[in-house]
Amino acid sequence: MIMKKLLSTATALLVAIASYAQAPSITLPGYTAYVEPSEKYAVVDEKNGVRNWTDNRGIVNFYFYAAREGSIDISLIANATTESKLSVSVNGSQKEVSIPSNTNFKSLPVMKTELGQPGFYCISIKGLSKRGATYANIKGVSLTGDITRNIQYNPKPWRRSASVHLSYPTPENKEVEWFYGEIKVPEGEDKLDSYFMSCGFHRGYFGMQVNSPTERRIIFSVWDSGGEPEERSKVKYEDQVVLLAKGDSVYASGFGGEGTGGHSHWIYNWKANETYRFLLHSVPTGNTTTYTAYFYVPEHKEWKLIASFRAPKDGVYMKGLYSFLENFNFENGQWGRKGYFGNHWIKTDKGEWIELTKAKFSIDATARAKDRIDFGGGSENGWFYLWNGGFKPANAKYGDIFERPANGIIPTIDLPKF
Repeated sequence: MIMKKLLSTATALLVAIASYAQAPSITLPGYTAYVEPSEKYAVVDEKNGVRNWTDNRGIVNFYFYAAREGSIDISLIANATTESKLSVSVNGSQKEVSIPSNTNFKSLPVMKTELGQPGFYCISIKGLSKRGATYANIKGVSLTGDITRNIQYNPKPWRRSASVHLSYPTPENKEVEWFYGEIKVPEGEDKLDSYFMSCGFHRGYFGMQVNSPTERRIIFSVWDSGGEPEERSKVKYEDQVVLLAKGDSVYASGFGGEGTGGHSHWIYNWKANETYRFLLHSVPTGNTTTYTAYFYVPEHKEWKLIASFRAPKDGVYMKGLYSFLENFNFENGQWGRKGYFGNHWIKTDKGEWIELTKAKFSIDATARAKDRIDFGGGSENGWFYLWNGGFKPANAKYGDIFERPANGIIPTIDLPKF
């Protein structure tokens, strides 16, 4: 009888081990982690994951989306130069784990927890103690269990949130000489490394950015022709846009790295909850077009010239009108951003003003690949809006059409005389 019980127990244990070994598993790569409040406390390397974690003020977070409820086992794939201790928490559960001194990465079991409902979850790792200079190097977080079959996570080192866009259809057989738009960013949504772009067109874009804790910009850029993706020095002179004029205190230069072209920006401390106005002008001449950007400075109650560029191999009025919201830094794609875009108008070459009250929603390659699924847009309070980041469920999909009520009030434009 004792022998039978022992055999039965051993068999059950073997079945459990085999079942666990066969359970589906995924690994959240270390290079997809985020460090709060910033990466000055730990480095996230796109090849090696989390390293040089020197300060316990830096909290390492991993995110995933569970499409259904269920249990999940969590392990850290980590090593340490000297022994350390970490705290791991998720979904209200918390466990401590010791990281032994080892040059090789080891899979270290942490906890089993129940995810009670579908949604986004954050695995948060804090440094508790260390004997050396750093807490640990984390190559990844392993998740095991049946629900991993339906888990979404970012498998790539591209840690920006997805870019989202609004394109504005214009009437056929109308030439767009002027393009006017407005932006308002709610309090708290003006996160670092955000670009709220009001007036985009087939050769460039015009909007405002948060560039550092102490610097914000109004930015206007126009692309070269020729298709060179990185280095402007490789662009033939006849394919380069030419700066014709710029406003006082405006910086202008060439740019590369995302296509090439002419760039201009004005350092201006724009504020949340304020409405800002943008105006673009296009003048085709032969096979070139001159594009000029103006920004209304509310403190001075006047329009300011940002810059004027002549674009070669063009020769048409503006087309492909759009707005977008972009997060342009890899370190803070976990933060949520939201902006309101509205009161867009065009003025044709015949002097006719037309209000743009419809917009088509689109997403970038990161969202289309489902590497990030936290984005959205819509219409509310008379504005269109766009948002990204924050690990919240999407509320819009590619191709959605939004509408806002027309206000019928043609913008008052009193440009400076030069």
